Amino acid sequence: MNPQISYWILTASTLMEILLIVLAFFFYSKLKKSELLVRSLQDRQEEFLQKLDMNARLEKEIIGTFTKRQEELTALEEKLHYRAVEMRRLLEQAENFTKSPQFLRQTILSGFKRGQSAEALAQSTGLSVDEVELILDQPKI
Repeated sequence: MNPQISYWILTASTLMEILLIVLAFFFYSKLKKSELLVRSLQDRQEEFLQKLDMNARLEKEIIGTFTKRQEELTALEEKLHYRAVEMRRLLEQAENFTKSPQFLRQTILSGFKRGQSAEALAQSTGLSVDEVELILDQPKI
């Protein structure tokens, strides 16, 4: 064989080997970058899953607290309704008592003893001046 041809074959095969080494190094560096990227994505995914888990726990706590508050509000509403009914009943009793003739007579007599005029007593009790004077003129029982 011709030494010139074997030289060219040797040179071509050496160049091919060098090209293959460069390509292998290039692919190796790309592979390393891909591995780093995959690791970074896995780390971020892990952080994201932890945050999701924490958010889920917080949501459960909030829902539990909300349910508890709703129950407390329902109980308070029942108590408030009971108190409102009781207050209406007491107000009706008070109105009935203040409209009673004995209470009006006592109010007029005690006001007159304190020096209030018949006109002032009539205005405060909702009676006419004549009615107040009639009550004042009645003998004490």
